[in-house]
Amino acid sequence: MSIKVIQDRPCSSSLGNYLWRDPPQEKKWADCVHCGMCLESCPTYEQTGEEQQSPRGRVYLIKAVAEGNLLVDEDFADPVFSCLDCRACTTACPVDIDVGGLIEEARGQVRQAIPLKGWKGAVNKLFLRGVFPYSNRLNSLGRLLRFYQHSGLQKVVRKTKIMNMLPQHLTEMESVMPDVKRSVRKKYKNDPVIKARGETKQEVALLTGCVMDVFFSDINEATINVLIRNGNDVSIPKNQTCCGALHVHAGDREMGRKLAKQNITAFENAEKVIVNAAGCGCMMQEYAELFRDEPEWKERAKVFEEKVVDISKYLHDTGYDKPNAVLNTRITYHDACHLAHGQGVRREPREILLDIPGVEMVHMPNADTCCGSAGIYNITNPEMANAVLKSKMENVPEDVEMISMGNPGCMLQMAMGVKKYGRNQKIVHTVQLLDWAYQKEGESNHGNYKN
Repeated sequence: MSIKVIQDRPCSSSLGNYLWRDPPQEKKWADCVHCGMCLESCPTYEQTGEEQQSPRGRVYLIKAVAEGNLLVDEDFADPVFSCLDCRACTTACPVDIDVGGLIEEARGQVRQAIPLKGWKGAVNKLFLRGVFPYSNRLNSLGRLLRFYQHSGLQKVVRKTKIMNMLPQHLTEMESVMPDVKRSVRKKYKNDPVIKARGETKQEVALLTGCVMDVFFSDINEATINVLIRNGNDVSIPKNQTCCGALHVHAGDREMGRKLAKQNITAFENAEKVIVNAAGCGCMMQEYAELFRDEPEWKERAKVFEEKVVDISKYLHDTGYDKPNAVLNTRITYHDACHLAHGQGVRREPREILLDIPGVEMVHMPNADTCCGSAGIYNITNPEMANAVLKSKMENVPEDVEMISMGNPGCMLQMAMGVKKYGRNQKIVHTVQLLDWAYQKEGESNHGNYKN
């Protein structure tokens, strides 16, 4: 099917000083009375105490532009792009103001009015438009990273301290980069369906993702293992692509729509679309928001949204074998923002972890506060991201061996926190723990489980 993309363009009827397609919608701010219930939930307000860095302050600014009282300029862009889009404010709001939706729409207006230039524009174009949407280019990136890690080049780079020439936050990210393995999409490219072990209960389709399949293909592998163990045939649609979350967060709604259309088409015949990355799942459950002036695609997006489910919720709702193997480990759980606040999934992953014999769960205070990852926020806003991470690490119990979560960005960010603050916890995805328990059952004393 050919996909027609409507280019972003000036609106025929502007909304105040919003001149481009998809302006922030009045219905999303209309009920805000600036009560302040959102303030304590906001990471940037916690760090700065500044009204414009709070949810209600941002809503006020977005509304002021719509009323023609402010311009879409650099002063407006700063509070809009300094938001982590963590959605905690909507959870705290008594009338569920969709601040995240407003922020994303406002960013789209900013990027039309003030396009990125210089090195930031070049990097944005290279990765968001030139790499992430293309599986073959992602595979090439993965091969380069594997060569870097396993050829001895990484050791040379670290020993000679060449990385110190880069900004500190990039050096820190390189220091916790996971061991890059073979892409799951590449591994199973000739398998239309990965058959369930035993009786087939349902067939599901897996979103392999972009970052997930490059940096965390082992989590994709664990997801497949757990699904087929529990009676699911698993398909990996070949034409799927990046979910578009990073693009929409960056204000590139045009590319977000293009990727959304490709995924809606790729997963058209799937009954369920399983996602193991919180940010991807949240984005895909909000695809219809991108198509307010394309009725046909909006209806298709709504049908698609109903299929998308996080792996932990899917397992919890459809049933799964409780493992018999004992892992004997103390764990705490971090709520990824787009899983807890975006999708409302909190209880399910915790119950899965508690069903693994020997796992002792230790409560993390403020478990649903942001870690500072927020897509690529820790690259674009490193100072604020580090401040938010510091607050997060202060809440992580010291007497645990593992920190479990359900989002790759959080995993990288929390790994940096563990290293930076002298901790020794292992960062794991919830589905990995369940997979390790299953493997330990079947492999006795020589599984992939490492305590």
